[in-house]
Amino acid sequence: MEPFLLRKLNTERAARRAVLYLTDLGDGRDRVIREGDRVASPLGEAICSAFRSGKSGLVEVEERKFFLNVHLPPVRILIIGAVHISQILARMADIAGFNVTIVDPRTAFATKERFSGVDLIADWPEDVFQTRPLDAYTALVAVTHDPKIDDFPLSQALTTRCFYVGALGSRKTHAKRVERLSALGHSESEIATMSAPIGIDIGASSPAEIAVAILADIIAHLRLRSGPSATP
Repeated sequence: MEPFLLRKLNTERAARRAVLYLTDLGDGRDRVIREGDRVASPLGEAICSAFRSGKSGLVEVEERKFFLNVHLPPVRILIIGAVHISQILARMADIAGFNVTIVDPRTAFATKERFSGVDLIADWPEDVFQTRPLDAYTALVAVTHDPKIDDFPLSQALTTRCFYVGALGSRKTHAKRVERLSALGHSESEIATMSAPIGIDIGASSPAEIAVAILADIIAHLRLRSGPSATP
């Protein structure tokens, strides 16, 4: 690998941006491609697929062979609210291989006894984001039912274009949330990207079932997302 390509690759990885190292096995030429860079089809389609799956491998396009070496940032799930659903979701997400952090300023809820072994921060989200900013490989899950705690991180997640933004609550509750987010300057199309009521619709009722619905929804958003890498 040429030094300038290595520097570019390392810079992108340090910034938590998805990047792919492409090698043409026919002539040995290589290049670094960021997720979102436009690449002519059908190679662009193969690159999009590699970014979605996170799997490196060999592809053959129009009788040419390429090796796609994919580097994705570790996916983070940031849960706003140290509630019963969070206890179960954190364990499930950890088993599925995600990095999980729970944030809740309510110290009566955010205790190590209730969340043993979990990255738990008893502080306000706006303070946490100063050192742990959101990004495109973060899923934001808001489950406190308290606008004073949930609204700021939801707004930030929409602005930062987190790949998943979900909020617990009924349709009536969400309608009021939409009004507040609109007042903060978010467009109708931005707000429509939220998963609210949160999770896929499996008729979940218990905290455990709701956690299953949320995690499934997060995985679907991560693996089925579309990207602009392919052009005709």
